[in-house]
Amino acid sequence: MAKYKTIQLREVCKNYQVGTEVIHALDHVSLDIFEGEFVSIIGPSGSGKSTLMNIIGCLDVADDGAYALDEIPIEDYTEDELAAVRNEKIGFVFQNFNLISKLTAEENVELPLIYKKMKRSDRDKKVEEALKRVKLEHRASHYPTELSGGQQQRVAIARAIATGPSLILADEPTGNLDSQTSREIIDIFKELHRQGNTIVLITHDPDVAKQAERSINILDGKITEVRRYADA
Repeated sequence: MAKYKTIQLREVCKNYQVGTEVIHALDHVSLDIFEGEFVSIIGPSGSGKSTLMNIIGCLDVADDGAYALDEIPIEDYTEDELAAVRNEKIGFVFQNFNLISKLTAEENVELPLIYKKMKRSDRDKKVEEALKRVKLEHRASHYPTELSGGQQQRVAIARAIATGPSLILADEPTGNLDSQTSREIIDIFKELHRQGNTIVLITHDPDVAKQAERSINILDGKITEVRRYADA
């Protein structure tokens, strides 16, 4: 059976006014990402990749064009509807981890489950499962300041997957990590992909980009190249 399109963008545009100049952050971008794919989006600073991620992640809306997530058009959704989509369908991983320093690892992972009003016994089970998937269950009671950068990113990944999202969006997830730790984090994403998650990884690093099945190059707000890696 053919896989459906998790992400479908058609002629998407996003412009910003900077003084008297109009910046075309996204210039008629069209792309498809299918269920269960591992795709990287690569480009230099200012290329439009973060704007693209924000639109894919329902953190922002396009000025023009069409966007369907899980084959449901969402370009006309209200902010409340977009928030519901983010909560139900998308797990986010950021470069700076975005952990709350006063909460332990398990409490950070639990947070989105509390927002979903999940009962305590179910939350405990989901948190335990998520931390095991990133091999960090033994540090569950530690605070972010007691964890290395790589361990903090593992907690962030556990938080992203705890709700069971269909899509994981990772924005420069290895940007603050050394090369060995970066490889370990990429290995986690590869394992999540093998388990069936759709993963979109934003990066400026060609070595990181080629760890995906497919990379999409973006420059000056335009898709410039799509490459497939047979051995990813």
